[in-house]
Formats: sequence, structure tokens, C-alpha cells
Amino acid sequence: MSIVTDSTDRRLLDEFQRGFPLVPRPFAELAARLGGSPAEILDRLGRLTAAGAVARIGATFRPNRVGSSTLAAMAVPPADLPRVAALVGAFDEVNHNYEREHRLNLWFVVTAEDAGRVRAVLAEIGAATGLSVLDLPMERGYHLDLGFPLWR
Repeated sequence: MSIVTDSTDRRLLDEFQRGFPLVPRPFAELAARLGGSPAEILDRLGRLTAAGAVARIGATFRPNRVGSSTLAAMAVPPADLPRVAALVGAFDEVNHNYEREHRLNLWFVVTAEDAGRVRAVLAEIGAATGLSVLDLPMERGYHLDLGFPLWR
């Protein structure tokens, strides 16, 4: 059985990658747009999050406009990748992590209140995993739209 069960799930995942309502009651707004109640929308998001279809709900800011951030990479033994990725993803400061086909096979973004905390998180990740963490700070910014249509 698919974790995405109907057209409302698909619309919720597809339409709100961008344009999440910035209003006092965003889930009521989502419910009005999608049909249903705020409680139903929260239940759907809870189910989709528990199933791994949603990693987080939150704002994304341009790098280093609010706080400090960096891209980081690690060379993780392939058999250990699921465990290390879960450890890395458990840090509140890690926005997302993903596997790449490269010697440096786990990449992630760390965002924190200042550069000192970013460095501390990288050190904590290194200590928790026993692996080296490569800090790849941004030298020049590019706009990448990370949203994409899931269904057509």
C-alpha cells in the first residue's frame, strides 16, 4: 500500500512545497483550499511524516541571511549509510541530507544561529559518527528551486 493514499495527499505534498500560507492559522487555510478540516490536514501530515514522505515543515531562507549555514559532506561506508544518515538527520540544525554517488556519499546542510554553532554541530556529527565531516561553505550563491512537481 502506498503511503500517499489519495488526491488530497498528492495535492498537499505537491502544492505546498512553495507558497505555504503564512497566516495565523495555516492549517485552517490548507483545509479550506484542499477541503476538509484543520485536524484532518494535521492528521495527514502526521501520517506522511511518520511514513517518511515529509521530512520537515518550515521556512527556507537564503543562505546566511538569517543565522549561518554550510553544506557538508561525509564519506560513509555504504553498509553504514542508513545509520549515519539517521544520526545526521536527527540534529535540529540539519535541514536535509541525501545520498550521492561519489566517495563523499552523504551530503547535508547545517543551519544555526551563528557560525560557531555551525562548527559545533559539524564537530558533534563527527564525534557521534566517528567519521570526518567536510565543511563546504558557500563561496558564491545560486538560486536552486528545490520544489518540483510530484504528480502530473
